[in-house]
Amino acid sequence: MHCALRTFRLASLVALALAATAVVVTGPGVAAPAAPASAGPAVSALASHRAVYDLRLVRSQGKRALEAVNGRILYDFSGNACDGWVLQFRQVSQLDSGEGRVAVSDLRSSTFEDANAKSFRFTSQNFIDGKPGDPVDGKAERRDGKIAVTLTKPKPTTFDLDGDVVFPTEHMRRVIAAAREGKHLLQLPVYDGSETGQKVYDTLTVIGPPVGPASSPTAKPADKAPPTGAIGDTSAERSPGKSAERSTDKSADESAKLSVDEAALAGLVHWPVTVSYFDRGAARGEQTPVYAIGFELYENGVSRDLSLDYGDFVVAGEMSRLDLKAARSCR
Repeated sequence: MHCALRTFRLASLVALALAATAVVVTGPGVAAPAAPASAGPAVSALASHRAVYDLRLVRSQGKRALEAVNGRILYDFSGNACDGWVLQFRQVSQLDSGEGRVAVSDLRSSTFEDANAKSFRFTSQNFIDGKPGDPVDGKAERRDGKIAVTLTKPKPTTFDLDGDVVFPTEHMRRVIAAAREGKHLLQLPVYDGSETGQKVYDTLTVIGPPVGPASSPTAKPADKAPPTGAIGDTSAERSPGKSAERSTDKSADESAKLSVDEAALAGLVHWPVTVSYFDRGAARGEQTPVYAIGFELYENGVSRDLSLDYGDFVVAGEMSRLDLKAARSCR
C-alpha cells in the first residue's frame, strides 16, 4: 500500500513541477497579457511543445528504499497569450520496492490556465496496477482578492485560498522574470489542483547563473525500458522496448526532427533551477521540503535534465524526444 501511495504522489509531484516550466520570456512583436490580480510580472508568449522524459532511479536510501524506478512522462503543452494554455500530461511509473513488490501508476491529467492567471481548470485521475483511483475535477477563479475553488470530484466542495497563491504557469512566469533580473531566490505559494484538489504548497525557488547561448547536450536514453503501457512514442502501436532498441529503430525522419529541435535549444539562454515544495501552513523554522525538483530551464520554456528528490529516493528524468510546435497566433 505504501508503495502504491508513493507512486501516486510521485506522479502528482512531477506533474506539478513540469507544469510550472512551460514558459518563455517576452519577445518582439507580441503583446503581453495584462498582469493578474496577484500583481506578478507579465510574460508575452508560451512555447508550445511536446516532450517525452524517461525516468530512472538515481539513489535510494533509508527505511523505504526502492530497488528500481522506471517510467515515462508525456508532456504536451499548447496555447497562446490571448486564449491561455492547455497542458495534457501523462506519467506511467513502475516502482519496485524489492522482494517482488512492484506497483505501476498511470497518472493522466489535463489543465487550462488563462493568459491573465485569473482562472484555472483541472482534471486528473491515477490508475494503480490498472485500478482507477478517485478522479479530481475542479476550477479555481481569482476574484475579490482571493481565489475561489470549486471541486465537483472526488466530491463537491467549495473553499477559498489566499489571494497571494499562484497557479503553475504564473509561478514560473515569476521565476523567469526573477532570473532575468539576476535574482537568485523566489518564494511563492502554488496551487495546481493535484492530489485531492485541496493541496497548496509553499515553494522556494533557487535560480543559478545564466548559461549560454551554447550547444545543448544530446538527449540521453534511460538505462532501462519504461514499464508496460508506457507512453510517448508517436505511434500508439509501438511497444516501449529497450532504450537502445528505440534509438536504433528510429527512422531517419525521426532522428532529423529531434536534431532540429535540439538545435533550436542550442542558441537559448537557460538557468539551473531548483524548486523546493513545502506543506502549506507547516510550523515555521527549519522545514524539510516534501520534495525538490531540479532542472535546466530554457528561455523558450522547455525543461530538461530533471532531478526529483523525494528524500528517501531520487529520480532522474532524461528527455528522449522533443517536438516544438508551430506558434498559435492570437485571433
